[in-house]
Amino acid sequence: MFSINLSDVVAVLKSLIPELVVIGVFLVLAIIITIAVNKRTVKSVANRKMIHSQSWLVTFVAIVVALATMLLGPLSNLITKSTNKHELQPATVTAARDLAKDIQRESVTMLQNSDETLPLKDSKVNVFGWASTNPVYGGTGSGSMSPDNPTTSLLDGIKEAGLETNTELSKFYTDYREDRPKVEMFEQDWTLPEPTAAKYSNKLMKDAKDFSDTAIVVIGRVGGEGADLPVNMKSKDLTYHDNDKSDPDFQDGQSFLELSKPESDMIAKVTGTFDKVVLVYNGANTFDLNFVGQYPQIKSVLWCPPPGQAGFTALGEVLKGTTNPSGKTSDTFVRDLTKTPTYNNFGAFTYTNMDEHKATFVGFTGKSETVTPTFINYNEGIYVGYRFWETAAKEGLINYDEMVQYPFGYGLSYTKFSQKMGNIKHADGKISFDVTITNDGTKAGRDTVQTYFDPPYTDGGIEKASANLVSFKKTKVLKPGQSETVSVSFKDEDMASYDANTAKAYVLDQGDYGISIRSDSHRVIESQNVSINKTITYDESNPRSIDKVAATNRFDDAKGTVTYLSRANHFANYEDAVAAPKSTEMPEEAKANFYNNENYDPKKFDNDSDQMPTTGAKNDVKLYQLRDKKYDDPMWDKLLDELTVKEMDTLIAMGGYGTQAIKSIGKIEMTDADGPAALNNNFTKVGSLGFPSSTSLACTWNPELATRFGEMIGTMAHDMDVAGWYAPAFNIHRSAFSGRNFEYFSEDPQINAVMGSNEIAGARSKGVYSFMKHFAMNDQETNRNNMLATWADEQTIREIYLKPFQAAVVDGGAQAAMTAFNYLGNTYVAAYAPLMQDVLRGEWGFRGMALTDYFGVYGYQNADQLIRNGNDIMLATTEVTNHVKDQSATSVKAMREASHNILYTAVNSYKYADGDPKVQTPAWQIALYVALAVMALIFLALECLAFRRFNARRSAVDVQTLTDMADQAKDVRMQDPASEETTPAEDGPSHDTIQ
Repeated sequence: MFSINLSDVVAVLKSLIPELVVIGVFLVLAIIITIAVNKRTVKSVANRKMIHSQSWLVTFVAIVVALATMLLGPLSNLITKSTNKHELQPATVTAARDLAKDIQRESVTMLQNSDETLPLKDSKVNVFGWASTNPVYGGTGSGSMSPDNPTTSLLDGIKEAGLETNTELSKFYTDYREDRPKVEMFEQDWTLPEPTAAKYSNKLMKDAKDFSDTAIVVIGRVGGEGADLPVNMKSKDLTYHDNDKSDPDFQDGQSFLELSKPESDMIAKVTGTFDKVVLVYNGANTFDLNFVGQYPQIKSVLWCPPPGQAGFTALGEVLKGTTNPSGKTSDTFVRDLTKTPTYNNFGAFTYTNMDEHKATFVGFTGKSETVTPTFINYNEGIYVGYRFWETAAKEGLINYDEMVQYPFGYGLSYTKFSQKMGNIKHADGKISFDVTITNDGTKAGRDTVQTYFDPPYTDGGIEKASANLVSFKKTKVLKPGQSETVSVSFKDEDMASYDANTAKAYVLDQGDYGISIRSDSHRVIESQNVSINKTITYDESNPRSIDKVAATNRFDDAKGTVTYLSRANHFANYEDAVAAPKSTEMPEEAKANFYNNENYDPKKFDNDSDQMPTTGAKNDVKLYQLRDKKYDDPMWDKLLDELTVKEMDTLIAMGGYGTQAIKSIGKIEMTDADGPAALNNNFTKVGSLGFPSSTSLACTWNPELATRFGEMIGTMAHDMDVAGWYAPAFNIHRSAFSGRNFEYFSEDPQINAVMGSNEIAGARSKGVYSFMKHFAMNDQETNRNNMLATWADEQTIREIYLKPFQAAVVDGGAQAAMTAFNYLGNTYVAAYAPLMQDVLRGEWGFRGMALTDYFGVYGYQNADQLIRNGNDIMLATTEVTNHVKDQSATSVKAMREASHNILYTAVNSYKYADGDPKVQTPAWQIALYVALAVMALIFLALECLAFRRFNARRSAVDVQTLTDMADQAKDVRMQDPASEETTPAEDGPSHDTIQ
């Protein structure tokens, strides 16, 4: 995500140093000449003024040339992107708003509904909680939304549904504070404005009771790029302002995902006044809702993840009953977030033995900063989210109900459904069966068929969770009494586990696999067994159908020395595995191959056998001719031979929010846009409508909506002249405290895989390429660009964190990827060849470009290292370390391959759908050329004027001199009559000559 900060300003200024030096030198020289050339040093006025004018005219020319060089050089990319303004068409806006509402209608999740409190019977409602007037629409950073688009507020959404709200109560909150504290990329104020209990007057509460017997309480939590949610609200480096300085909002150890004291007091006051209370939680991160059980007056609980700029309409409809909630949780709501297996291994951990690998750079403050490498351990292994809770319960490690409040996949409806599982058919490596869903209630609604498998587990063998989502499908709207039959099918290989120790491949163990349909991850509706008679190993002789090359161990060096959670002996190592890191030292073996900009030398990795590729050839091949050609078509070599080293370097280095034009091959400049729930042009500040968050979309459990969303992104991209979309993000909700959970789908890789790949396919159907991100293992914001060494075992990497990305390539047809900020093990993930080359392009067959995350001054991003290991293009808008400095045969060969990948993605976008597009000169450059031409004419005019004045002054001096000479001659003749005999030709000019 791009955001202006001092380090960017410093980088821009550094790129302008040559031109600024030229300007400075000429100004200084002009000043020196002006001072030095005076009456004492140059007697002639004409000469003196001519020297002055010429020195300043030359300085003027130098300044104009330097400025033009700046504008057409280092600043060209920024200016072009900032002047490319396109907006959505009215019809697109209407269609987008309708889709956003549809998504949120299926996203709102009902977690509790005692006494059929919902839908509301009253037409009037009191809405409590400061967040009711300042709700959470999305996330910050890349998830921000354009204020230029009309936004439906939470209260607006309730009113649109036909409900009347208590305006006195709303005014009470807006009078307290109108704006939400900023949680931004480089600065976070985590303050939760909420009036203290003392501010709720008796009159306010009495008026509320008189207005309606029903109360809605809204609790909101925001997240954003650049910072994770605080796990301790009393941390010293945390910005927070208590609502009452004498009574702290939080105690030491309380987290951002718990109620503040003012919120708790407000709920106590509301439940003390009203018998029917509806709690609405508005946020993407699962919240500690354990307090709900303390208040019997809280009859209903709704989870409304960030709904974007139009989605709050759906919340009103759900409250009113015109929409029947069908959302399901995309994450597990636990009763105590400190009890999750990731809690002690999430956040900030800095190495204590890496001083020699510190990186020094100009940071966000504009000052020189030094950063020491950091680390994070994925100690829980494959037991992420519900996989842990279900397996731990089965093994007797936990009491499920004491730990889990609302399971993964859980959600209630205003009607009742029954599901009947047909007999399983198992043949040719495929499992299939039908499920009949019947609406047994009195209201129309939709239900979701969730299919899980429970594999056979051998104690001490390959790690396996007891519940694994393998398929999900959503019904159409079923009227009361209506049924629908849904077909479920998946492959045997979908149940395989990765064996990193013995087979070093995916393995489907012999034994009985429990195949069940469930209402959520915990509650089984019906189950049948499938027997695998013989263990199947998916090695190089028998790869899975989704693998171009069989998976094998690639990440042994990313395992490190971490103790990983194991199911062996009923999770016997649980306490040891989930404890905070015991060591803060990087193993010496890993240190030996740790690189950043302080010690990376590309020449060390040159291959003497590499031959210098052909460059600058005249083959007369244009890029448009390569559209729909295979990646390895021979014509590509002819095109790539035409590129010069400089052209390739520009294409690679300046890839921030678009790709550069190359006139020689007909490559036009193309724009890419950021935003998981919108298209945001970071330069023009033009943005599309903000859609519901990725978490909201995940809660629909409806792949069709994901496809429609991708298609709408494509339509909006056409309106905004955008070719590429920096989304969707496939990272995992490893922790509830991750700042960007709003941007990611779920704790489950299958949900991520299906929803994300459908988005990509939808956008691709419109000719827009999507950058699947952040590839890979970038599941927290803390230290993300501080050389964050991420340690995980191979099975976990593949089964949990890479699975969604593979689906994006195989099922979604992804042609672009954005790599992550972090390291994997001891290597920057974007330069980690086993991931970028062996897995992404080898095992999965990915064809297209890989882009860095924002290329800044972090001290470790290096274009030379990146292109040699599979990252093709730098998300840079300024001149930093994004240019390829080494031009050895090895380096140029890598530049050629990177250019191939970039151009392959570009030519297969909609921009080349109609043949050869014109390489257009940006309007601002045309204006600049006109201005330069005008300035050239002005310069010529000034030069002419300067010479005319010089000649005039010199002529005036000559006339005066001759006049003086004549007068002197006359005086001589008058004094000496003999001089009359002297001829003018002998002594000087005659009077006529003077005249």
